[in-house]
Amino acid sequence: MTAKRTVSQLEQALREKTREVDVLHRISESISNTLDLEAVLRHIVDMVVEVTKADACLLYLLSDNRDELILRASKNPHPKLIGRITIGWGEGITGWVARERTRVVIPNSASDDPRFKFFHNLPEDRYQAFVSVPITTKQEVVGVINAQHKRPRRYRPDELALLSTIATQVGGAIENARLYDQMTRKALQLETLSQVSETVSSNRLIEDVLQLIVTMTAQMMGSKICSIILLDQATGELRIAATQSLSEQYRRKPNVKIGQSISGRAVQERRPIIVPDVTTESTYVYPDMAAKEGLCSLLCVPMLVREKAIGVINTYTSKPRTFTTEDVKLMQAIANQAAISIEHTTLLEKSFEMQEALQVRKLLDRAKGYLMRSKRLSEDEAFKLIQRQSMDLRKSMREIAEAILLAGEIEERADKKRTGS
Repeated sequence: MTAKRTVSQLEQALREKTREVDVLHRISESISNTLDLEAVLRHIVDMVVEVTKADACLLYLLSDNRDELILRASKNPHPKLIGRITIGWGEGITGWVARERTRVVIPNSASDDPRFKFFHNLPEDRYQAFVSVPITTKQEVVGVINAQHKRPRRYRPDELALLSTIATQVGGAIENARLYDQMTRKALQLETLSQVSETVSSNRLIEDVLQLIVTMTAQMMGSKICSIILLDQATGELRIAATQSLSEQYRRKPNVKIGQSISGRAVQERRPIIVPDVTTESTYVYPDMAAKEGLCSLLCVPMLVREKAIGVINTYTSKPRTFTTEDVKLMQAIANQAAISIEHTTLLEKSFEMQEALQVRKLLDRAKGYLMRSKRLSEDEAFKLIQRQSMDLRKSMREIAEAILLAGEIEERADKKRTGS
């Protein structure tokens, strides 16, 4: 009996090792074929569910600031909550596992554990069994995997060992994918900044400049909608000046008063504002339109010229997104360049207006002089005559002055022909 038991145990151990090698081989094969972070995370979750037969699996990654864990992938429940659920370092079981760098195994009544934290949007209290393991690479925690079962479950030692091995093995793949993702985004950001600078310094019309800026920014940020909204100093309203959105409803969105919107607050406070979900934000003016357009997270950045805000650049995402400090700085750089372009164009327009006004004044003076000589009018009478003709004929005073001078030249030429001089 003892010999048979020993053989049986050896066969069981061999099967477990074979299974472990097979799982690790499949993981290595699946995640080594891509550097797409989202694809890597999905592969990991699928594999954990297969190994543990879990009813649910949630994968959290450490934020760039390393102060919280963000839900980045899940199996079965709450796919819409990816990116929205965050857990502080050391908070709840997940945060505790990350901080202590050790796994937690709860065979039943998981929600009764004093470390358990209930999230309104996550039905985790419905699960009885719970195992949480840290994802590590180079002795550093980069995330946490949670596997959950609806019924009480005794996790076998080989299951736990395999789960811990998976968490350790995938840490490097996750970090590589994150680095690749960061490098790709940085390359795109540098290219976009270069293109924005080139566009701003070009001789294009300001409408074209702003349209190019929102198009390039939307591509760089992966935005659903990106728009430049300018402040009308006279009315105190914010109006859409440029957007790459194809939605007529969004393009025709009514102007809003500066004190009635998130954009207005960004202008007043001269600081970026981040809204995790505009459809649930009480201060967002058009939540119904946002829901219809499929808008979620918003980054609103003021356009500043010499500490004066002249408008904002808004970028919306269709999925929850945690905007990083780097995202905000990049958007602020683009916003400021756009503001400088607008300010430069405004100064040029004012300069042209002043030149135009000066030319009109010279024409009026010449026209008045002609009327004073030919009609024997005073300067005031001559001006009123030009003004009356402008109103009656619905022509500008410049057009009337030019017509008077032209008539005078024709009359003078006719006089010269009659006198033979």
